[in-house]
Order: sequence, then C-alpha cells, then structure tokens
Amino acid sequence: MIACFDIGGSAIRYAAADGAGQLGAVRSVPTPTKDFVAFTKALATLMAAGAHTSVAIALAGVIDPVDGRIQCANIPCLHGRRLAADLEEHLGLPVRIANDADCFALAEAHAGAGRGHANVFGIILGTGVGGGLVLDGRLLTGAGGFAGEWGHGPVAASFAGTPPVAIPRFPCGCGQTGCLDTVGGARGLERLHDTLHQQRLPSTAIVDAWQAGEPDAARTIDCYVDLLAGPLAMLANALGASVMPVGGGLSRCAPLVDLLDRAVRVRMLRRSDAPLLVVSQAGAEPGLLGAAWLAR
Repeated sequence: MIACFDIGGSAIRYAAADGAGQLGAVRSVPTPTKDFVAFTKALATLMAAGAHTSVAIALAGVIDPVDGRIQCANIPCLHGRRLAADLEEHLGLPVRIANDADCFALAEAHAGAGRGHANVFGIILGTGVGGGLVLDGRLLTGAGGFAGEWGHGPVAASFAGTPPVAIPRFPCGCGQTGCLDTVGGARGLERLHDTLHQQRLPSTAIVDAWQAGEPDAARTIDCYVDLLAGPLAMLANALGASVMPVGGGLSRCAPLVDLLDRAVRVRMLRRSDAPLLVVSQAGAEPGLLGAAWLAR
C-alpha cells in the first residue's frame, strides 16, 4: 500500500492507495506548520494503522528536482529542507514529493478528463493560478522545479476587454510586476473588479452577479477572460496539449470555464470544435489521487 498525503498550510489529508491507484478512507489532521518533529509525528500517526511500502506527497510548495529542497512559505518548518530525504530517515520508507498542481495534473491525466490524451496540461484557478504538465502519462519536471508554472513572468496584458480598458500591472508576491497570477485567480478577479468599478467583492459574488446578467460583473469577466485566453492559447500551441482540465475554486463555475475555453480556442493555431479547457473530472481528492499516481 502507498501512504498518500495532500499537505497544505491548514490540513494534512491522508489515504492509503492500492497498486491500482484506488484510494481508501480519507483522514485529516491540522498541519503543524512550525515544528518539524510534530509534523513528522502527524504523518506517522496517520500511517500507523496500515502496512505501507512507500510514501507519496502532494505539497503546496515547490520542490527543486536537483537538490530536493522545498520552497513552502505557508509551512515554515518545511521551507528549505530536503524534505524527501528527511522524511525517509524519519519514516523508514521511500518518499516521493510533487507540487499539488502537478499532482492535480497527474490525477486528471490518469483518472479524469485527460484519460486517452497524450499531452495534458492541468490548470489551477484557485486563490492564484498554477499548473502541471503530463506527457505520455509522465509528469514533466524541470530546472528549479517550476515546469508547468504558468502564473509568473511579467506578461499580463496592459489592456483587456471589449472595448479595451487599461489594466494596471500589479506587483506579484514572487517579486515581479505584471504576472498572470495577479489577475488570474480568485484574488486576481477581485482585484480586477475593484480596479474597474471601485467595488470590493468576493470572487464568488462577482461570478454570481455575472451569471445573473449584472453589467459591472460582466465587464469584469470580459476583461478577466481576455487577460487569460491569449497566454493559455500560446501554451496550447507550444505544448501540444489536447486537453486542459481546470481545477480550483473558480472551476466550480462551469459556464466560466466554458467561456474561457471558447476564448482560448479562437486564439489558437489549431482549430477544433472539441472543448480544450474542461472542468476537472478526477473527483474530490485530486491531490491524494495524484500522489498515488506519482508513486506508481
């Protein structure tokens, strides 16, 4: 059995997976964020009832594929550690770790919307944006651990919408200005709406108002889709992905995913009537399921 973990700043979720990647019962405990000994004990306690042969982890952080060091600001006791090696020492089992967006992409490629597709680019539209790339069933990793990370780089457009309106280049937490992460997730949607209409609303309220036909919300969504569609079309051209499953909080609005899909497809070189961006289909535990496939 594989001990699978989905680890975020608030909770550690655990399930055992069999050789076919099927998950057992899911359990969770709060994440000890500042004490590494307490963190390892939490993992060991969740594993205590099972006979495991390996450990696989989906983590809300970046793993350098060269030296194995973790960048994980929201769990300080992990930041800068060679986490796989440290956990192997404490747990006595081989450990594989991947970013949670990478595990999402793996789950979608093997058990979700990407089944039957050679190249799958998984997109996260959550608090911010993230992604992972699976080629012929295998996760792509790269220098610095950032393969699939499409949210950063100063490429956000300065004008968006119909008719075009000026969009400020917002500072990003990564240290750059004008990243797609500043406009692409839920906080980015809220930032856009406040900039355009001087009204602070949660992303859920903006989406609900758009679906109800409210003009200000419609203008915000128009700009939002325009800002993301071009970069996503360029990614589709460059990667040759034949499906882009979408997860994260904003993906719960299927009409928004559909609108973004249509906007991406008209900007691509390849013309197709088949959807490219689709709502994720791997189920409620993509992190755990992706961790199971990572171990396999």
